[in-house]
Amino acid sequence: MSHQSQWTSRFGYIMTAAGFSIGLGNIWRFPYLTGTEGGGAFVIIYVLMALLIGIPLFIMETGLGRKTKLSPVEGMRKLNGRGNIWNSLAWLGVAAAFFILTYYIQIMGWIVSYFIRMAGGLMKGQNYEETKAAFDSFRGNWPALLIFTLICMAIVAVISAAGLEKGVEKTCKVIMPLLFIMLVMLAIRSLTMPNAFEGAKWYLTPDFSRVTGKTFLNALGQIFFSIGIASGGALVYGSYLDDKSDMITDCSLVVILDTGAALLAGLVIFPAIISMGLEPGSGPGLLFVSMSRIFSDMPFGQFFGAVFFLLVFFAALSSALGYLEPVATTVRDNFKISRPAAVWSSLIAAILVGLPAILSEGPLKNVRILGMNLFDADDFFSGNVLMPLGAIVLIFYVIFKWKYEGLRDDVNKGARNIKVAPYWKILIYGLIPIALVIIFVTGIISVF
Repeated sequence: MSHQSQWTSRFGYIMTAAGFSIGLGNIWRFPYLTGTEGGGAFVIIYVLMALLIGIPLFIMETGLGRKTKLSPVEGMRKLNGRGNIWNSLAWLGVAAAFFILTYYIQIMGWIVSYFIRMAGGLMKGQNYEETKAAFDSFRGNWPALLIFTLICMAIVAVISAAGLEKGVEKTCKVIMPLLFIMLVMLAIRSLTMPNAFEGAKWYLTPDFSRVTGKTFLNALGQIFFSIGIASGGALVYGSYLDDKSDMITDCSLVVILDTGAALLAGLVIFPAIISMGLEPGSGPGLLFVSMSRIFSDMPFGQFFGAVFFLLVFFAALSSALGYLEPVATTVRDNFKISRPAAVWSSLIAAILVGLPAILSEGPLKNVRILGMNLFDADDFFSGNVLMPLGAIVLIFYVIFKWKYEGLRDDVNKGARNIKVAPYWKILIYGLIPIALVIIFVTGIISVF
């Protein structure tokens, strides 16, 4: 039996799938990786990989969802029978989505706190050291962190419990167009700052002397994180599509929108950072420390700062809904409970499992796993272990079980402009599996 849920419109699907893909990966992680990997060269490598690896994998995963018309685990069981090794594809995706949620909602809490500070003018006149100290002390203040995390959990739960059409799709149809309008508005503001051109030049001029194997690795890892490959979202959103939908074009559009949002975020952040004489390679604090600092000095900074953090919240919210969907539908189908009960229990479990990450800069500050604090270890485990592993299982499933012909026949249903063509064989049997195994193995080795 298939889902009752369906998309109300093609626009609704594209906005919701883009909402799942466009999140903190684009606005927080892409700029700080670009900053630490030397700007333009990283951008070029990233865009090429998104086209050659990101789009095909996203189409494969969405196509598998459309083929089953069921939640990830039930769908794979339908195709392969219970207890089949290939069903691990679905379980890995659901596990990745769950572990991402455990810290993602916490970062949403940071964003809400910063939105309130910015809108209330509480950051005016702070210098860089003060802004950085404020961020560090906030991360150590676990009771406040927990409260903001619970507020975000409730927002996500209320929208998701309302269902796919009335909750998730309806929300994304409003916030995604708004997100792009805000990004363009902020990019224009950033580019009109003094010396902003230097920042844009740094961001878009490739310096290939800085490229190492790690640059390729980070670009590929970022594609997983940003598009959300092998974390169950594409599988579950694909399962709500009918066979007449032009899935190949829609999936390609989603990845293009996702990449466009990341490139725009860079145009918001780097011209402003270089204009203010700050360091572009300042890592994960880039968003909260450097950007807050910029808005506190900018004319109408309070307004633009509030808009910026609202934008980041929208991006994070639409992604959190996408990560929750495979987890909640799996809980609903396996325990035969209602959608609202599945949504709330999934989120409460994610908060409980995520508690060590919330305490990672407070009481559990000295606890280290492989040299990482608990927050970073959570991020590493979901983004560098579970997602690449899931993607490896996905591509092997295509190679050994679905095969090129099966994939082509299923995915080309409803396709009007772009179709899976013979050149895909090079990607399926060559480029993608090699790239995935390399990223996974080197990622693991780098830690040990």
